[in-house]
Amino acid sequence: MAKKSQTTSLREEVRKTIRQFLVDMGDTEPEHVHRKLLAEVEPPLIEEVLSYTRGNQSRAARILGMTRNTLRTRIRRYGIQTGKKSAVTRLR
Repeated sequence: MAKKSQTTSLREEVRKTIRQFLVDMGDTEPEHVHRKLLAEVEPPLIEEVLSYTRGNQSRAARILGMTRNTLRTRIRRYGIQTGKKSAVTRLR
């Protein structure tokens, strides 16, 4: 395991990215930053956890700390392809 001083935490990476985003905005005041951040971060988070659980939505929901119904809603919202959908899509 790497020493903590040699690794950068996810929190610090997010902090640096947000700081740079605000700097890049210049004089334009950003709007709806919270919503934009979630829309950028949540889909890959869900995709990676679904990949980790090999598409098991119940297990993925537990890992993510949400109900299976909430997970399914987010999957639809973000258009995330699940293993079952992908297989169905390939058959058509």
